[in-house]
Amino acid sequence: MDIFTAFGLSASAGLNAYIPLLVVALMARFTDWVELRSPWDTLSNPWVIGVLVVLSLVEFFADKIPAVNHINDAIQTFVRPVAGAIVFAASTSLVDMSPVLAMAAGLLVAGTVHTAKAAAVRPMITATTGGAANTPVSILEDVISTALSILAVVIPVLIAALVILMLTTLIWWLWRRANRSQV
Repeated sequence: MDIFTAFGLSASAGLNAYIPLLVVALMARFTDWVELRSPWDTLSNPWVIGVLVVLSLVEFFADKIPAVNHINDAIQTFVRPVAGAIVFAASTSLVDMSPVLAMAAGLLVAGTVHTAKAAAVRPMITATTGGAANTPVSILEDVISTALSILAVVIPVLIAALVILMLTTLIWWLWRRANRSQV
């Protein structure tokens, strides 16, 4: 795995803490696509995989119940960045990168995605739909997290292309906004 895999997995952890950990654990256990070095190889232990399955199910259902989903997001404010740090460090253990730097990068990526979701997107959706769209949006987040996790491992160059596309769009939007304010 390379750095793009790590960024994709940690961004996915910002949406759902356990999906990218579970994807990496299952791929390390059952395929040759993921190779984890010690201590990260513990993720592929059957007991750890079982715990990740249970935690994934708990988060899946907690995020679908009105009011409980906001409590879940508050709890996940601490869990998702840590999951991002773990999955980033595990993904870059084969690259010559400081584990502390890798964990910090994962923490920042997952924390940023989670903050955008929990502090901006979800409250706006709740306010504009009276909470009716929370369950479909939560399901969409789980689908995106799963797809992003798998793609980050299988096709990391796609993650690089998505990052470049998102940065280009952001720069274009900021440039366009700055030019509008000057007129």
